[in-house]
Amino acid sequence: MAPLESKISRPDDYPPPREDEEALALYRDWSKEEESKAKRKLDFIIMPLLTLGFFCLQLDRGNIANAITDNFMKDVGITQDQFNVGQQMLSLGIVLTEIPSNMILYRVGPGKWLTLQLFLFGAVSTFQAFQNSYSSFIASRFLLGITESGFIPGGLWTLSTWYTRSETAKRVMFFYFGNQFGQASSKLLAYGILHMRGVGGKPGWFWLFVIMGTFTIFCGFILGFCLPDSFRNPRSTFLPNITFFNERELHILKTRVILDDPMKGKKKKRIGLSAFKKAFSNWRLWVHFFITLSNNGPQRAFDTYSPSIVSSFGFGALNSNALASVGLFLQIPVSYSFSYVSDHFNKRGETVMAGLSCHLLGYIFNRIFTEISKRGVRYFGVVWTQTFGTFSHPLNIAWMSLTCDDSEERALAMAMVIMGANIAGIYGAQIFRQDDRPRYRRGFSINIAVITVGLTLATIRFIDDRIRRRKIAGQLRGDSISDNISHEDEKQKAVVASEEQPQTVLIGSEHKPIVAADPTR
Repeated sequence: MAPLESKISRPDDYPPPREDEEALALYRDWSKEEESKAKRKLDFIIMPLLTLGFFCLQLDRGNIANAITDNFMKDVGITQDQFNVGQQMLSLGIVLTEIPSNMILYRVGPGKWLTLQLFLFGAVSTFQAFQNSYSSFIASRFLLGITESGFIPGGLWTLSTWYTRSETAKRVMFFYFGNQFGQASSKLLAYGILHMRGVGGKPGWFWLFVIMGTFTIFCGFILGFCLPDSFRNPRSTFLPNITFFNERELHILKTRVILDDPMKGKKKKRIGLSAFKKAFSNWRLWVHFFITLSNNGPQRAFDTYSPSIVSSFGFGALNSNALASVGLFLQIPVSYSFSYVSDHFNKRGETVMAGLSCHLLGYIFNRIFTEISKRGVRYFGVVWTQTFGTFSHPLNIAWMSLTCDDSEERALAMAMVIMGANIAGIYGAQIFRQDDRPRYRRGFSINIAVITVGLTLATIRFIDDRIRRRKIAGQLRGDSISDNISHEDEKQKAVVASEEQPQTVLIGSEHKPIVAADPTR
């Protein structure tokens, strides 16, 4: 008995709860003000850094579209169709290494891996300046794809580990602001940088690659010094002895995430085979995959050639880069509005369908306007398409993340949907071909058909979501009614039992119970 008494006298000797029971042992022990303060600090640290990384990625991926307007193809010695093959190689490099990259991130942590990726694709982007043949062009695009692979799903997965499910959509959209701002800024910056043609005897596109690639490498140092890894290791790669959060803040941030989704507390060292089977057998994830596949192919193609399309309206070659940025800047407040509705009112499917509908309308405008000679009207079609062409993708990702049950499935789903976006880049690179320019009638018709497929899939998924929610609500109501009936039965039995209970007869001065009188006698 001594050991038992010793154990009881020292309750702290009991082992902590198992990992899968951690949520049962947690509870809210903080005020709303404390949580808001900790979350605000998290937003100021995590969100700007991940968004900066995405901004750099889009600068290095998209600057090739601006280089086209500075005689890039002629200088390197390639045709438009060969250029399209290079764009396919970029997407192929990403697709082939997307999931391996995400597995490495899951193992070593986002702080180290995302920082390293910025250094790698920044270096490749810089050395694109020295390409001088078709083979060097193909090799540099393929290497850029390999080094960029995994960054976007890695950033999305990182967000899902730091934030609750209800907060994810808004943060995902903010993360994609880096992409959108990068798309817009690259074209505006290119307008200035491409005027450097002749400096040092080099073409303007040479300086475009050098300046943007060097900037990315510099930003790699910023992430290395400032990006915390995880709740378990809340320190940056280059400053391993410094934490940006105190113990109280970490406790609040971690506990609230696990209370919201207990599966987030069950991170393993590696992703197992069972997680792969679970993720790839979930048909709903495949629907989201094909929605992304449908949305991003046309969007990638249009973004690549939008400066050239604007130039074909009669605007100057370099001025076309600045004009092609207008719709991309407009999409930032518009996408934020859609994100707010998705997150605040929980309208996931509705916002995705609305975004795809507007995107589809843009290609319908462009196809109709190919028959109109007024460049102002045709330019309106470009601005509309750019404004509504991108943000359905991050909204779809936020919608998809709510379908996942745990961090493993979520990590694979993120890699899966981003892989879909880059597979879209493979076929999208061949939509606008040399024999179809400058009006691209065939290209816009293809885009209309493809986006229609994506909108149909989103509608099917939306209907499925509504049916599933009604079933869950019906089950909850049934359980509630059943519990109420059981409770009433128990109360009724208690009343009957008390009525049938014989009355106690008290005798003596102390009124001690001696015998019970049966009222039925």
